[in-house]
Amino acid sequence: MDHASPDHSCAPVLDALVAYHETGQVPFTPPGHKQGRGADPRVREALGDAVFTSDVLATSGLDDRSSSHHVLERAQALMADAVGAEHTFFSTCGSSLSVKAAMLAVAGPHQELIIGRDAHKSVVSGLVLAGIRPVWVDPQWDPGLHLAHPPSAEAFDEAFDRHPGARGALVTSPTPYGTCAALADIAAVCHRRGKPLVVDEAWGAHLPFHPALPAWAMDAGADVCVTSVHKMGSGLEQSSVFHLQGDRIDPKALKACADLLGTTSPSVLVYAALDGWRRQMAEHGRRLYDDALALAGRLRERIEDIDGMHVHGRADFCAPGLAADLDPLQIIIDISALGTTGYRAADFLREHHRINLHVCDHRRISAQLSHADDTQTTGRLLTALLDLPGHARELRTDARVEVPGPAELRLEQVTLPRDAFFGRTELVPWEKAAGRVAAEMLTPYPPGIPAAVPGERLGAEVLRYLRTGVEAGMVIPDAADTEVKNVKVLVEPAEDA
Repeated sequence: MDHASPDHSCAPVLDALVAYHETGQVPFTPPGHKQGRGADPRVREALGDAVFTSDVLATSGLDDRSSSHHVLERAQALMADAVGAEHTFFSTCGSSLSVKAAMLAVAGPHQELIIGRDAHKSVVSGLVLAGIRPVWVDPQWDPGLHLAHPPSAEAFDEAFDRHPGARGALVTSPTPYGTCAALADIAAVCHRRGKPLVVDEAWGAHLPFHPALPAWAMDAGADVCVTSVHKMGSGLEQSSVFHLQGDRIDPKALKACADLLGTTSPSVLVYAALDGWRRQMAEHGRRLYDDALALAGRLRERIEDIDGMHVHGRADFCAPGLAADLDPLQIIIDISALGTTGYRAADFLREHHRINLHVCDHRRISAQLSHADDTQTTGRLLTALLDLPGHARELRTDARVEVPGPAELRLEQVTLPRDAFFGRTELVPWEKAAGRVAAEMLTPYPPGIPAAVPGERLGAEVLRYLRTGVEAGMVIPDAADTEVKNVKVLVEPAEDA
């Protein structure tokens, strides 16, 4: 490909799929359904034949045995050009894999990595797999709204002062609530010390394509950026990309880490959707997000007029000591005035209006907009939300989530997450777990940010938060006991004797 003048009307993966079909190739390779001929007719009726005819091997299918046509390489180069990165890698295992690969490319066993404590559970999984020692940086806490925003650059600076041997830093931005870190300032903190910055930008696939959206990680100077295209883009579930720039991380090392963790049978369906999304954004992204941002603005105004609802905006979330910016496509609605929880409101809207919401917590519901939304979808949302206040009385509950303050939420990391996860464990009643060392993640989901990670000493306040949360409707799917009546902890040394 001519890097000086890339042709974004091309879609190498999609073009290769068309050629595969037009040339009438007959596979004697996986997948075993053989272009759908072996699939159950009932499955084909439900999924459609195109799913099976496009489900081919990446090599000896999409490309030849030696990948001599460089189909994937050309598609990744076009993606990098579209967003202004130096290197881009596709992943069909979601950003959960991509962020682990980035972590492994920066730090190894027993080496330190400075990480915002509001990280996704996939980051904690990376710590367990790699044996990395986390140096946690506290998020910025809004005590009035009981909401965490990304850590400040000053917090990362102080962490590097305490841990000068740390290999780099990782920050999550935007958060699932749409709040963004001061990425340029954090990158500057890292780069003054010659350390790389990894940004988990899973919720920011759209950011490069419109100037009214928050700055995206590569423009802010990050070294690696991980993005879930299935979240805010047009990719299929599990589609992710990670971008690289600069010389602080070797692209060959990053690719090797991705190969170590990734599947040897990547989905061409996912590749094709990634390729098509890049073309769509390169050709039409600015117009599509002109429309999406205008739609979001109108929707915010309409919801703000509904009794008992307040739509959070930059005035609420963006201030010194809070977030640096906000993605306006994340519509965060405080419904505490209705006297119910976000959990109960979300369940009501799904049951009675077939509306599926995004993040719900003890006092908020949220709706994620994208370039795919229009007046029809937002109209259905408005109709549902307008119905909610009339049912507030029946949705009220005596169950109260006891959300602790930042001091109580912050647990002491007393052992490596890997050592705790693979150590000798036992289940104990939650009332007796305070003071014990967690051997599992306890993660309200969504958004998937662990309240406790392996190796942290559990506090009574966090345990009560989780138990009262479950009683109020919180979901904690990764716990050994999803009701958190019992908690998996390390066996104490004395007990092990």
